[in-house]
Amino acid sequence: MEVAFTLPEVLVGVAIVAVMFVTLYGGMTSGFAITQLARENLRGTQIMLERMEGVRLYNWNQLVYSNMIPQYFTNYYYPLASNGQSEGIPYFGTMTISNSALNPTATYSTNMRLITVSVLWTNGVMPRTRSMQTLVAQNGIQNYVYNATNR
Repeated sequence: MEVAFTLPEVLVGVAIVAVMFVTLYGGMTSGFAITQLARENLRGTQIMLERMEGVRLYNWNQLVYSNMIPQYFTNYYYPLASNGQSEGIPYFGTMTISNSALNPTATYSTNMRLITVSVLWTNGVMPRTRSMQTLVAQNGIQNYVYNATNR
């Protein structure tokens, strides 16, 4: 007596295996896409934070009355690429310095500036953007940095 699978049993088994492989492939593709998006978001945040940390090194006159801080900048996903390597996705950034919009207004508002850093990049066909803001005071940390180094 021979025991074997019938044709309908084989077809059902193949269909189940096919669905499992398609689901596995879809899950892996989705996981890689989410990981790539998280890496791009992290890089965008690093670029904005780098610009914000640089602002702390300027004194008030350099910050308010000069053009030392570029309004537009470009950075890359992998800026340390050597010759022949791709730098990856370009991040286009803007940095604006404006009068602070304190609500309610305070008497010291004229001695404060609102700094906004934004980055824009394209993930495939989808544009992504992130921004960060901070307030800088005329008698803020930069005076401590400059007074400590100029003694």
